[in-house]
Formats: sequence, structure tokens, C-alpha cells
Amino acid sequence: MSFEEDDEVVLHDKHSEFDGETGTVTQVVETMFGEPNYTVSFDDGQEAGVPEDNLEAADEDEE
Repeated sequence: MSFEEDDEVVLHDKHSEFDGETGTVTQVVETMFGEPNYTVSFDDGQEAGVPEDNLEAADEDEE
């Protein structure tokens, strides 16, 4: 599943301080291999270069 700007997503990255948090996609950049990388903004900051495999669509109920 690909995401677009302003989509609400949950980050799954055990090496990130935002692991398990819900944020908003603020930028989508295509890598030289044609894969999308995302910048996700959270209340306390942002995470850049997030691969699609580390994101999950947020439940609309969570807000």
C-alpha cells in the first residue's frame, strides 16, 4: 500500500524514537530504485527516509 501526503500512518521501526506512534505523511520521495520513501511528522518531531514497509495506515478511530 502506498501513501500520499496528509495520510495518517503508524510508524513501525524499533530503532526510531517514534516507534508505534501515529503521524502524518508530509513528503513522498522516490528513491533511485523507484521505491517511495516518506517523511512523517509527529507531535514531537519528524522521521525522514521511512520505507513503505515501516508504515501502516492509522485507524480513523485513533484520533
